[in-house]
Formats: sequence, C-alpha cells, structure tokens
Amino acid sequence: MQTVRLGRTGLVVSKNSFGALPIQRISKEAAVHLIKKAYEHGINFFDTARFYTDSEEKLGEALSGVRDKVIIATKTMQTSVEGFWRELKISLELLRTDYVDIYQFHNPAFCPKPGDGTGLYEAMLEAKAKGMIRHIGITNHRIAVAREAAESGLYDTVQFPFSYLAGEPEHELVRLCEERDVGFICMKALAGGLITRSDAAYAYLADFPVAPIWGVQHEWELDEFLSYIDTPPMMNGEIAEFIKREREELAGEFCRGCGYCMPCPVGIEINNCARMSLMLRRAPAAPSLTPEWQEKMKRIEDCIECGKCKSRCPYGLDIPNLLKKNYEDYKTFL
Repeated sequence: MQTVRLGRTGLVVSKNSFGALPIQRISKEAAVHLIKKAYEHGINFFDTARFYTDSEEKLGEALSGVRDKVIIATKTMQTSVEGFWRELKISLELLRTDYVDIYQFHNPAFCPKPGDGTGLYEAMLEAKAKGMIRHIGITNHRIAVAREAAESGLYDTVQFPFSYLAGEPEHELVRLCEERDVGFICMKALAGGLITRSDAAYAYLADFPVAPIWGVQHEWELDEFLSYIDTPPMMNGEIAEFIKREREELAGEFCRGCGYCMPCPVGIEINNCARMSLMLRRAPAAPSLTPEWQEKMKRIEDCIECGKCKSRCPYGLDIPNLLKKNYEDYKTFL
C-alpha cells in the first residue's frame, strides 16, 4: 500500500483513502460492507462530514471495533460556537468514538482565526485541549481561503480539489502546503465524475505529496482502487497523452459539481444540470435522457436569474448562463 504523511500531524495514511460522501446514497448494510472491506484490504483513512446525512453513522457502525487502527476525519459547517459544540458531540456519538483524528471547518467563506470575533478557532483549540479532536483542519473550494489557511500556521491539514485538471494555482497550493508541513487532503480527484479513468487520475497524483480520498459508492469502484495496491498505475506515454487530451477538452470554465450553489429557489438541480453537456459526452448518454432527466433539465426554463447560485459559486461561474447553454445543448440529444 502506498502511503503519504499528512504534514505535521505525523499521520501516515493510505494513498487509497476512503471518501465517505457517496455512502449516504446506499443502504446501511451496503455501506458497512464497503467500509469493512476497505479496512480489511489496507485502507486506514476515512473522511466524512456532519453534512453527509447518515455517513458518520455508517462509518461508526463499521469501524467501532477497529477504532484504534484507523484515522477518521469529519467536518462541521457551523458558523456559531454553539453549533460547533452541538455538531462535534453528534459526530462523536454517531462515529462511536471519543475523539476525531482531524476535525475540519467545512468550506467556510473565510479562514477562521483566533480573535476574529466568531470564536470558532478558539472552540477548535478547546476541543483539542479536551481530547475530543487531535488535529485541526479546513476544507475549501476557494483558493484564496485555502492559501490563507496554509500560510497561517493554524491548520494541520487543508482539503482542496486537486486532479490532473488542476491549474497552476492549485499546484502552487500543494507546494505551499509541503513547504509549511501542512497535510494536503485531496478531494475531487476524479473532478466530481468528469474524470472517467481512475488509473490516469491515480498515476498523476502519485507524483504529489497529497492524500486522495476517493468517493466510493459501488463495490466495483472500491475493487478498482484496491487493485492498485499491488499494481499501482504508473505514468507512461499513453496516460500522459490521454491527460493532455483531457485538459484540452475541459479547458476553460466548467461546473465541478460541488453543489455549494444549492438550493435553487425554483428547484433546478444546478450541480448536475450545469455540467450536463460534459457528462453526455464522457459517459453513456442514455441514463441522462430519461423522462425524469428531461423534466429536471426543463426546469432551467424557470430560472428567475436571482443570482443566488452565482454568488455562492466558489469558482465564480456565471451559473445562469451556464445552465442555459447546457439546456440548449441537451435538447440536441433528444
């Protein structure tokens, strides 16, 4: 098993780590089976969040018997001290543990710091002093916030999207974290589903000091990543050429599917509708052309251009315009 050290935490985690967002979409029985299988085959790092509905509960049931042998990270989106403590206690109860290895602020619009008036970072320090958490982390989709966190010296880990579609700003962030001895937890290594070859994604990330958390929902996905333990994909001419073509195809602005633009006041499923053109061309089209999906895409006609989605987008995308373009393209497939 290839491993990576998470900066100053000293934690050594499997390069194949488990992103537990997708398991909220499957039954508890199926999720527990996947988690236990991952652990039994060498995966020791599991990342979840209070926001991921029942993900923590499923992890707690699967891992409670091996708690001292695994590393668990979870997150809070709370912006008040009262909410912080409430969610931390709920997370500990659901995870069936008395401590979290890494507790992360979940995509805040700013970088919490001591004395900023929110009391959030002070709450993190108190939770650490009480032994409820062991390391302080932050996740984000805003490069400025992630850089500020890495430079501050306040955070042990930074979680940020990173894949072979990343640009120079993201590469600079990885280098900054390495220089400051901050662990880099890599989310969206498959770009929210746009990357369809995990071997190419894995080979690319092998050259960076990052810990990818692969989102797993199906057993075949887990099996694919487990197969890389004994035979890890290596960068070669074919993969390098494939990545080059991918970057050319996906150059420019595109929706990463993070979902922070939601909810939409008229019910548009923005995080999927705004990337439909790409999905139609990068995966079998039939599942996206069902009557159900036609109805979802038709809701774009109801857009009132309120601007809420655009103001929430961490990538600064013109979402109303992007939705319209995707809908016009979608209709050509019908």
